[in-house]
Amino acid sequence: MAQRSVLVTGGTGGLGEAVTAAFREAGWRVVVPGREGASAAAPAGDVVRLVADLTDPAGAARAVEAASGDPAAPLRAVVNLVGGYASGGLVHETPVEEFDRMFTANLRPTHLVTRAALPHLIAAGGGAIVCVSARAALAPFPGAAGYATAKAAVLAFANAVAVEYRRSGVRCNTVLPSVIDTPANRAAQPDADHSRWVAPAEIAPVIRFLASDESAPTSGAAVPVYGRA
Repeated sequence: MAQRSVLVTGGTGGLGEAVTAAFREAGWRVVVPGREGASAAAPAGDVVRLVADLTDPAGAARAVEAASGDPAAPLRAVVNLVGGYASGGLVHETPVEEFDRMFTANLRPTHLVTRAALPHLIAAGGGAIVCVSARAALAPFPGAAGYATAKAAVLAFANAVAVEYRRSGVRCNTVLPSVIDTPANRAAQPDADHSRWVAPAEIAPVIRFLASDESAPTSGAAVPVYGRA
């Protein structure tokens, strides 16, 4: 029987499935919210799936309640994988609606889920939050100012959580991937050198480590997971 739970947002994606598997293998009860109609592998082991819109406060709260609903396996970790990418023109060519959309896709779910989960983590005696930013937050590239800025905001938010909740026993760290080697990214960039990208199976153990007791002294870290890119 699992003795602790982890909430993995974005757990139905290419990276999410690898992260979910990594936690299951380590004996965690895993809760994976998804959007209505989202494709997902069949539930297995200690994986709990539910439908929730994580851009909505009520949806985020419902996901956290499901993750914290087993008294035998209290919520001890949250992994914020939900995000999105869109390229466009230069800053002066990008409509403000497109700029805002990157914040809605990347920062809003991270904020809402983290906010809802913090009281439960504190009540359980502490825990860990892992957020996903991107290398673009530190090294932007042309045509993706909204994405880079939103991912930089995720990093700043995670650092703020690390400072504010340190004394409550809640840690918060961030991973910064380069290009993740997923089917969607391969389809979008068929001519790229995929061997230089970082595989989900390489990132998942890093995330699991940051959520585990083995990384207890670490909070406020920004961990690059670039592969060879």
